[in-house]
Amino acid sequence: MTLARLEAPPRHIKLLRGLCIAVVAFTCGMVGLGLVIYLAEAAQEFMGAAAMTADVGKMPSVDAALVLGTSRLLARGRPNPTYDHRLDSAASLWKAGKAKYLIVSGNGTASRDYDEASDMRIDLIKRGVPAEAIYRDRRGYRTWDSVMRARDVFGLRRFAVVSQRSHVARALFIARSLGLEAYGLEAPDDGAVAWQTKARIYPAALLSYYDVWWGVAPPWPGRPIALGVDPSG
Repeated sequence: MTLARLEAPPRHIKLLRGLCIAVVAFTCGMVGLGLVIYLAEAAQEFMGAAAMTADVGKMPSVDAALVLGTSRLLARGRPNPTYDHRLDSAASLWKAGKAKYLIVSGNGTASRDYDEASDMRIDLIKRGVPAEAIYRDRRGYRTWDSVMRARDVFGLRRFAVVSQRSHVARALFIARSLGLEAYGLEAPDDGAVAWQTKARIYPAALLSYYDVWWGVAPPWPGRPIALGVDPSG
């Protein structure tokens, strides 16, 4: 009796197997990448936890607080609750005597319709903060730029940062990498912001590691500005 000869699988079966292996490998790669990005942000929150609080009363007193920028309005002209919470927290910090000056740092210039720093200054004045206590930084295009310019333009070595938790954690991570002493005031985050905005915190956290590693210079270093001098410029 002879043994039946084993036949090779048909070509389409081979292609199907190869496709399955490729799909599994791609899926594992994407899950791995997602995990790395998630852990990059989580690590910053963990490292900054001891220097962050949502309680103004627990904040140390500093000469200045860096208020990180965001848009005043969402799509279709809807108010941005993140913006309002951030400014409410910054105004509370100043009124509690925890910061003599507020530096509002965001994207935009006086020649453009979109000017986060000017919007924040106007709305902080409406919240009872005097104009002479508010300085504008219109070159805060990214968190890295804002923190670098707080050091190099405004001469800060010890300061507070005001924003939502993940944003504060990223700023504290950057400040620490630059040898600065920074503390974070967490503004409320009521979950009303768009999912795109929330998802952006993870790649932004990953990018901050790149910035710290390579020491990327901000595109607009700027001239020094002394606090206590007329901030109207």
